[in-house]
Amino acid sequence: MSSHVDVTGTGTASATPDVVTLDVRVTCEGLDVAGTLQTASARMGDLQRAARDHGVAPADLQSTGSGVHQRWANDRPEVVGYTAFHTLRVRVRDVDSTGALVSAFSDAAGNALGIDNIALTLSDPEPLAAQAREQAFGDARAKALQYAALAGRTLGAVKWLSDRGVGWFGGAAPFDKMLGSREMSSGMPVEAGESTVTASVSVRWSWSD
Repeated sequence: MSSHVDVTGTGTASATPDVVTLDVRVTCEGLDVAGTLQTASARMGDLQRAARDHGVAPADLQSTGSGVHQRWANDRPEVVGYTAFHTLRVRVRDVDSTGALVSAFSDAAGNALGIDNIALTLSDPEPLAAQAREQAFGDARAKALQYAALAGRTLGAVKWLSDRGVGWFGGAAPFDKMLGSREMSSGMPVEAGESTVTASVSVRWSWSD
């Protein structure tokens, strides 16, 4: 008869995201490289000022890219101008201010504004992961106790434990329940949802009898 019992437990924990990450860009056209870059840089400066005016900390503003390329005529191999862009990642820690911030970006950049992505995340996911691991171990122990009762044995000490890792439902911005939406003042909806993490653990218990 086996001297131990091996079980695997799983656990989940959920919380409402408290950070919105915006990936925004400005795209400007011009007739020469220097002037086009200058215009795009000015528009990006306007976005950065708008973000700071709405309480975004400098540490939550991150430039993610920039560039310029030629624009060609549709019917002939001739350069007719240039297009420049700058991209910026903005972390908004007051979720309810997101709509007002997007409106401010629109006012600052006008038609040069583009929004590439909006993601909801947790500022500190570790407490949620710890809660899921605790539930996973509790699930494993409950199963082991059930097997012990079914086998007429008494559960002993843990002989080994293997953390099988944690995972987020849906990746970096997971939502397993849509709880409603915040309507941005610009008309763009952001689903509040919940971030959910799942943990799994394998545990071996010895028998004490």
